[in-house]
Amino acid sequence: MEKYIPKPVDLSDVEIPRELEALREAIAENTHDVWAAERFAQGWSYGIQRDDTKKHHPCLIPYSMLPENEKEFDRVISINTIKLIQKLGYDLVKRKDK
Repeated sequence: MEKYIPKPVDLSDVEIPRELEALREAIAENTHDVWAAERFAQGWSYGIQRDDTKKHHPCLIPYSMLPENEKEFDRVISINTIKLIQKLGYDLVKRKDK
């Protein structure tokens, strides 16, 4: 098997329009919720300190309650997702009925 060398798309030339900031935050919150749901399904629960043996994690709380530095982790994922969509030539347009 060949050595795996990650080659992410260069997104440094893509800027997210201000209109997509709400989308960025919605994706970040959903990313956190997907992660938390998976952890709960694996038997994890909230704990003041992370403990892999006991399956406790301090971030198993609603996104709105996370400290900004933890929210930033999810925001980076959402920002890069939006940038990749744009880089690949897709437009993101909000429907008026939502």
